[in-house]
Amino acid sequence: MERILIVEDDRATRKALKQLFEPEGYTVEIAENGEAGLTAYRASRPHFVIMDLRMPKLGGQELCREIRKDSPDVPILVLTGSAGEVDRVLLLELGADDYVTKPFSPKELLARVRAVLRRSKRSPAIGEQFSFGDVVVDFQKMELTRAGRPVSLTPQEFKVLKYFSQNEGRVIARDELLNEVWGYNSYPSTRTVDAHILTLRQKLEKEPSNPVHFLTVHSAGYKFVLES
Repeated sequence: MERILIVEDDRATRKALKQLFEPEGYTVEIAENGEAGLTAYRASRPHFVIMDLRMPKLGGQELCREIRKDSPDVPILVLTGSAGEVDRVLLLELGADDYVTKPFSPKELLARVRAVLRRSKRSPAIGEQFSFGDVVVDFQKMELTRAGRPVSLTPQEFKVLKYFSQNEGRVIARDELLNEVWGYNSYPSTRTVDAHILTLRQKLEKEPSNPVHFLTVHSAGYKFVLES
């Protein structure tokens, strides 16, 4: 039975979410603020987290960061009152898998949660450590070194790199990356994918202008290869 942690400061919304998910067979745990949500997460390690963006004591952005430090792979869905592109980009950069704007449709929210859980289940497992060239990455600890020196990656960059490592040698379209890594189909532009690949090249390639691992396949997408 899958466990969902709901972190929401509005009592009516907490009650509605609990009534939505429990009849579907989920075990639901409730926290009324971000601080309580972080404590509950560390105690119970749920399979899915739904959190409000704006909460007392510890906001959604900070809570997302803290959970991602402990668990890079647990699915996180954020409830937000803003549909602005800047907010969406920020949420995804922090490591959220999806977001829903308030007021939301209960059916849509349920469908989003199911979709994210399906993606997380079908992702092929890889070892904690993964290496290519002079890069060594630990996906569990979210740590990466290049030539023995630590390199800082954002949670979203780790997710992109992990998806590439799970699909080594295969051409991946930009729309696939948006759907499978960012977690939804209606992102306004694929330029965010290009920006992330450019950043990964700058951080991880010996010659970013002449990449040997993160390759562009013109008119098709990108391909990750372990060896040149």
